[in-house]
Amino acid sequence: VQLVQSGGGLVQPGGSLRLSCAASGFTFSMYYMSWVRQAPGKGLEWVSDINSGGGSTFYADSVKGRFTISRDNAKNTLYLQMNSLKSEDTALYYCARRGVTDEHDYWGQGTQVTVSS
Repeated sequence: VQLVQSGGGLVQPGGSLRLSCAASGFTFSMYYMSWVRQAPGKGLEWVSDINSGGGSTFYADSVKGRFTISRDNAKNTLYLQMNSLKSEDTALYYCARRGVTDEHDYWGQGTQVTVSS
């Protein structure tokens, strides 16, 4: 199993970024997927989930209305579109697979998002 992330970087407050997570080594379309972040000096914070087919999405209150999770099962890729970014969104972002017991059993390598003027 591999989850390879891309995207991220430095953006000004109010800006947008899109993160991608390319999956391989498993049947991507059969699994729920997540985005999780870790701000400097803080613990892991769940951001968003998407079901296996992509028709149901779930968000933390802190990002609801600003972030959009999506997936392309034909391309085995997970996305996170982040709009109206705030300084408090600065974090290391991870994609993760939800295993059969609902835990996050595989993780991407992480990608840094920094929101600053």
